[in-house]
Amino acid sequence: MAKLKAACHFHLLLFLFLLSFHLSTQLPPSQSQSLLQILQLLNYPQALTSFDNVTDFCDIESTPSLTIVCYEDDITQLHIVGDVVGRPTFPENTSIDLLFSTFSQFLNLKVLSLVSLGLEGPLPPTVGDIFSLEILNLSLNSLHGSIPEVLSSLKSLQCINLDGNCFSGNIPSWIGSLPVLTTLSLQNNSFNGSLPDSITHMWSLRILTLSRNSLSGNVPDLTNLTNLQVLELGDNLLGPQFPKLPKRLSILVLKNNTFRSGIPAELGFLYHLEKVDISSNKLVGPFLASLLALPSIKYLNIGGNRLTGLLLQNTSCNSDLTFANLSSNLLIGDLPACLQQLESKNGDIIYAGNCLSNQDQKQHPLKFCHNEALAVSIRPHNREHRQPPRGVMTFLRILGGSVAGIIVFALMFLTMRRTYKMGVVKEPSTRFITENSSVTDTAKQLYDAKHISQTMKLGTSLPPYRTFSLDELKEATNNFDASTLISESPDGQIFKGVFTDGSVVTIRSLALRRRQTPQTFTHKLELISKLRHTHLISALGHCYEFLPDGLTISRVFLIFEYYQYGTLRSHVSGLQGQKLSWTKRISAAIETVKGVQFLHTGIVPGVCSNSLKITDILLDQDLHVKISCYNLPIVVEHGGMMTSGVSSTGTKGKRQAMGVNHRDKNDVYDIGAILLEIILGRQITSQNEVHVSRDLLQVSLKTDEIARKSIADPAIRKGCSDDSLKTMMEICLRCLHEKPADRPSVEDILWNLHFAGQVQGSSRDQNQISQDPPTPEMP
Repeated sequence: MAKLKAACHFHLLLFLFLLSFHLSTQLPPSQSQSLLQILQLLNYPQALTSFDNVTDFCDIESTPSLTIVCYEDDITQLHIVGDVVGRPTFPENTSIDLLFSTFSQFLNLKVLSLVSLGLEGPLPPTVGDIFSLEILNLSLNSLHGSIPEVLSSLKSLQCINLDGNCFSGNIPSWIGSLPVLTTLSLQNNSFNGSLPDSITHMWSLRILTLSRNSLSGNVPDLTNLTNLQVLELGDNLLGPQFPKLPKRLSILVLKNNTFRSGIPAELGFLYHLEKVDISSNKLVGPFLASLLALPSIKYLNIGGNRLTGLLLQNTSCNSDLTFANLSSNLLIGDLPACLQQLESKNGDIIYAGNCLSNQDQKQHPLKFCHNEALAVSIRPHNREHRQPPRGVMTFLRILGGSVAGIIVFALMFLTMRRTYKMGVVKEPSTRFITENSSVTDTAKQLYDAKHISQTMKLGTSLPPYRTFSLDELKEATNNFDASTLISESPDGQIFKGVFTDGSVVTIRSLALRRRQTPQTFTHKLELISKLRHTHLISALGHCYEFLPDGLTISRVFLIFEYYQYGTLRSHVSGLQGQKLSWTKRISAAIETVKGVQFLHTGIVPGVCSNSLKITDILLDQDLHVKISCYNLPIVVEHGGMMTSGVSSTGTKGKRQAMGVNHRDKNDVYDIGAILLEIILGRQITSQNEVHVSRDLLQVSLKTDEIARKSIADPAIRKGCSDDSLKTMMEICLRCLHEKPADRPSVEDILWNLHFAGQVQGSSRDQNQISQDPPTPEMP
């Protein structure tokens, strides 16, 4: 008989011995007997069998090796951990089937965790007899064979962890029939074959980790798994297509597979991503530099692929980024300054094996990346079966022979090259331009796309949220002098404050209508402290004013950033000399929607129904956007919307989305009203004007370019392309749909705004190419 290391469990004997003299509420004798039987089956010290069945196991203090949780005299959780350093051998004369049959005696057992106990053999069908089971953890054992189908009968299962075993065969399709499963972890086994399509119906799934197996084939479409946050599929044989991913993903690990397509543009819009590891694949096409600036990104690894693109020094990065591996790709240009700064602060930045100008890490010659990029370029789908022109075929019939073949080849080559030099092939559907571009032209588009504001650092310029003292606020406002008062209402006042260090803030005073204690506001202030984003007027802290008893709050002060620049309305429908160009308007719209997206997803629950108006959108001296008015719970309860003092009147009587499922659609409608004013260049202040303008856009979309530009702001008619204007009009109309369910998501709006910016830039590039003589191709 193989031996387990008894020293790991010696303290259990001591606990049981001491507690045998302490009587409390006892387990039913059958459960006590079953528990002792389990300990014996697991080869625990024989001395345990001498204990009386009335021993109160429910009162044993938890240890790293044993945890027992009881509820109303029933064992509900049982955690047993063996020697995690080695892998002990399960006793040869012990039946694993009998072991799991014994667990079924605990009628209310919800959590069963048997880790590193040397369990060996197939997982027996008797595991299906533990009907109350919600969490099953059998990691770090030697179980093998397939996963028994009896698990599909355990409809309460929320977590299955079989990591570090020897399971093999296909992942069963019945796994998708578990209705409340949130975690499926099967790492480090020997599963093979493709992933079952039933995974796409696991609506409750939050964590899916299948790394270090032998899985192959394309990953099913996961976009409908709206709760999925962790996806780890590394070290398999999956591919070749990059998987379609859900929007709330925070961890993505696809390293060391056989993906050899391009990175989809949608990856740049997964704003919850904190970790991305797609290294050691065969990915080709342009690298999405926007991944460096995702709002939550901390870890990015794209090393060991064939990704191309031009990096610029002014590329933005998230300040929380601590690891970035760009090595062994085909990138050219300069290492972004933000990565150089991160490297100087001991961040882990790897970029060797590219063709960058920075030589601190070994680089290839520029010609190497140029040649390799041409070799791995993705042929656009609409050119895959391109036929020679009819005139060329006639020419071939007349001449015949190899000479004609050579001429045809030369003509086709020149035609293809001409097409690639022009850059973009227009398509009826809205797609990213980089899908239809050559490798060299992609680099040029990345360079010329700088007019689109990249995602900026998330709250990097803000000091940490803190509690202010009342004396600080009095000093900043000269004891709340009338000269510092910005506005006043029955619910409170808004002051401008200047601290001793010269920083300027907005201070909102909220008079409470009933007696409150600090505990009342703890949760709400915690949520407010997390709403810090580049495109929001963010909270810097709070302060309480107490009554003489020192316990009851009389007033709450909220301290925000101070913004004194103009509104978006003044820059699109104001004086002619102050109006934004079309490109700048698209940038402002993108930044506004990014701010709204953060309100919806930056905290849980999200902040929706914000009654957005164009006068609430402020612009700084660099024409970047800040949303000044949004729905904070503590402010709504005690005095309406949070505002920085901008007085505005917006559209009234709009169709509100009712119900929890469509609360975000109210903000989508408001975005549509803002886009209307951006396009038309005139103030829209009533719901009737929204309806009239919406109908005007609807009609113009069905006509031609002349009609569309005739209703657009005269200040931007010459500067905007028809494709860009049409895209903006289409998404605007969708936002203003009468039925909330038919309005687009915020992510959909962002995608279309980015597309409008890209086609605008590409149209400008084509006009430039048509006017200029041919130039040598970029290296």
